[in-house]
Amino acid sequence: MGFINKAKADVATKAAAEAYAEGRKVLTFKIIEANAAHRTTGIMTGIGEQIEAIEEQGWTLDRMAAAEGKALSGDRTALVCLFRRRG
Repeated sequence: MGFINKAKADVATKAAAEAYAEGRKVLTFKIIEANAAHRTTGIMTGIGEQIEAIEEQGWTLDRMAAAEGKALSGDRTALVCLFRRRG
């Protein structure tokens, strides 16, 4: 995992752990795709790592929606992920 993807996974881990410790039952998390070639079929760089990081904190991905938007670095796909607490 590259430096930027690791940093994003670390942010996801921290947010998920804090929400879990607060006793929250639902976590909504926005993930921005790192891949600049977003219009091609293939792996969405960094997405899986962030989802796995959140799930390792006791959450389960329940729903996901995608949207495209402009960022300073160009077009990006944003995923809004709804996680539910296990147990």
